[in-house]
Amino acid sequence: MPRPQAHVFVCGQQRPEGHPRGSCGAVGASVVAQTFSEEIAKRGLFQQFAVTPTGCLGPCHLGANVLVYPGGHLYKTVKAEDVNRIIDEHLLGGNPVSELLAPEAEW
Repeated sequence: MPRPQAHVFVCGQQRPEGHPRGSCGAVGASVVAQTFSEEIAKRGLFQQFAVTPTGCLGPCHLGANVLVYPGGHLYKTVKAEDVNRIIDEHLLGGNPVSELLAPEAEW
């Protein structure tokens, strides 16, 4: 695989129910990761973008978290229905989706 134009990391951290920090896994991160993978495949974008489930990205209370490089843009509270917008506007269009970005104080 050639070097991707962008790499999407989806937090998949799963903590026990009731853990004080919560976790992205508890708020649907696996569905978000699967949706990214399916959309990238459906659009034939394998050579351009990589999607990798990862461990904790930090601000658990903002999950599900998605981190996009280059740029280090951290998306918060991402749902499956946000994936196409992130692909269209950020990955393909070059414009991060501002209302989904984590606040600078958090990232």
